[in-house]
Amino acid sequence: MKKLGFGCMRFPLTDPEDNTSIDFPQVCQMVDLFLERDFTYFDTAFFYHGGTSEETVKRALVQRHPRDSFTLATKLPLVKLKEATAQEQEETFQLQLQRCGVEFFDYYLLHCIDDENYEIAQRLDSFAFVQQKKAEGYIRQAGFSFHGTPELLEEVLTQHPEVDFVQLQINYLDWENPKVQSRRCYEVALAHHKPVVVMEPVKGGKLANPSPTVREMFAALDPNASPSSFAIRFAASLEHVFMVLSGMSSLEQVEDNTGYMADFRPLSPEEVAVTERAAQQIQADGTIPCTACGYCTDGCPQRIPIPALFALYNRTLGQPGLPHKKEYRELCAQGAPASACVACRQCEGACPQHLEVVELLQRVASAFES
Repeated sequence: MKKLGFGCMRFPLTDPEDNTSIDFPQVCQMVDLFLERDFTYFDTAFFYHGGTSEETVKRALVQRHPRDSFTLATKLPLVKLKEATAQEQEETFQLQLQRCGVEFFDYYLLHCIDDENYEIAQRLDSFAFVQQKKAEGYIRQAGFSFHGTPELLEEVLTQHPEVDFVQLQINYLDWENPKVQSRRCYEVALAHHKPVVVMEPVKGGKLANPSPTVREMFAALDPNASPSSFAIRFAASLEHVFMVLSGMSSLEQVEDNTGYMADFRPLSPEEVAVTERAAQQIQADGTIPCTACGYCTDGCPQRIPIPALFALYNRTLGQPGLPHKKEYRELCAQGAPASACVACRQCEGACPQHLEVVELLQRVASAFES
C-alpha cells in the first residue's frame, strides 16, 4: 500500500458548529479521488463526528466501491465500555460491523490506550476479545492506538506481544515533546518489532497553517510545496511506519496530499533540519498545541467550546482588538466562556495531548475577557 491513509475524523461540514453535519457529496468526491489515485487505507472510529463517521464511511465508501478496492480500520471505543460487560463489548463490535456495512475489518484497534483505558481493556480482556475476532475472520490485523507514556507502551507490548501493529501520534512538533514523547514511543515500538501507523502527522491542522515565519522556512526549500506536505513526509520517512493518516477536510487537501505522496520521497537531511527549526519556532510562538479532537468537550459541565476557543486564541495571538472579542463572544454563545471553567479537570483526563486545559482556559479568558 501507499503510505497515505484517509483519516475520517475531520470530514468537511455544512455547518461549522455541528460536527455531525457532514458534507456528504464532497466526501464522496474525496473518497473517489483518493481511490482513483491508488490509495486504499481508510481509518474511522466509533466516536468520530459525533458517532456518524462509521455510517458515512459505509455510505460514501463501502456501498459505492468494491470491497477489495479499499482497506478499512476502525476502533473499539474503550471509554464507552468503562462500565460495560463482556456482552456489551460484543454488541459494540457487532454494531460497528453494521454501521460500517462490512463483514470484516482489515485493521481493528483498541482505541486510545492510556492508563485509564488500559485498565478498561484489561478488565474486559479486550486484547483476547480482538484476537478471538481475528481467529473468527472478522479482523485481519489487530492493534491499538496509543496516547500514553513510553513506559506504559513498553508495559502493554510486553504483556501483549500478539498485537500486529501500533498507532502512534508522530509529527515533527511532538518528536521531542516531553509530554507526547513521539520519538521514544516510536523507539519502543521498534524494540518490540511492531509496524507503526501514524496519527496526527499535521497535529490537527496546526502544522498545515503555521506562522508566516515557518511558512517562509518551508517555501525556501520548495515554494510549491504546502507546509502540511513536509509534516506528512516527516512521519512517512520513518522506516518502520507503514501508514500515515491525514484527516482531510476538503477535496483540495486530498488533491494536495495524494499529489506528493503518489511517488513518495523521504525528507532529505536539509529538510529534516528545517522541520527541527520549524518546531522550535512554533514552540516559541506560544500557540496552544490543541488538535481539535473534541474529546475534552463531551463531559464539560459548563459546555465550554474548548477547541474552538483555543483555535481563536492561536489564530489571533499577538493581534488584540475588538473584532476578535466579538468573535469570541459568538463562540461562547454556543456554551459558556473560558472563565466559566470550574476546574473539574475532566477535560485534562480526556485530552490525548496531555494539555493543562484549565490553565490554558485562564489564558484565553485573560486575552478575550479583560
